[in-house]
Amino acid sequence: MADVASGFDLLAFAYLSLPPRPNGKPTLISNYPAPWTARYLANRYESVDPVIVRARGGGCTFQWGSDLSGAEGASGAQVFEEAAQFGICCGVTFPIIDGRGNFAAMTFAGEKPVPAFFRAAERYEKGLSYIATCFHVFVRRKLTANRMIDGVLLTPREYECLQWAAQGKSDWEIGCILGITRRTAAFHLGNVRRKLGVTTTRQAIGRLARSDFSVP
Repeated sequence: MADVASGFDLLAFAYLSLPPRPNGKPTLISNYPAPWTARYLANRYESVDPVIVRARGGGCTFQWGSDLSGAEGASGAQVFEEAAQFGICCGVTFPIIDGRGNFAAMTFAGEKPVPAFFRAAERYEKGLSYIATCFHVFVRRKLTANRMIDGVLLTPREYECLQWAAQGKSDWEIGCILGITRRTAAFHLGNVRRKLGVTTTRQAIGRLARSDFSVP
């Protein structure tokens, strides 16, 4: 999806799907900075994010910038201020409500609310809308929530390696268990650290534990 977004000159994207149960956890898939997605989910910002609140109100695709920041009062303005610290200042959002009533929103975001960004959003709106719908269908059918950590999707192998690391296994032991080399196990754990924006495997394990994931 990141490659698709960049192909339309829209470098950042975020897909947010709300759970059917009030106390459930949302699904967030994006190439936003991992510290921001972690903070967003931990603070349940989806409930006060002016972009999501407006999208939940139904209707068509909409563009947004700082003009929307005050729509939900001080809490909404805070979300916008914090997002701006991570280079997320404007965007175009596609609300999605599927045949089963599931809500999601796909946003393509930019660093600066410049005319070129909004011209690109308008030029490719139909194509982006189609992509957003297809991505939603793909997520509902293919992706499993137990490989998501703070909105970051791990591959099955990355998830396996992290689970075994959480059990105290070394890279060599993980390799033996999974039938791969020590170097390959280390490679997958390195990808996990990079995706989560942490420097050590122990920190990644901590994020795994806080996500209420099970271990083998």
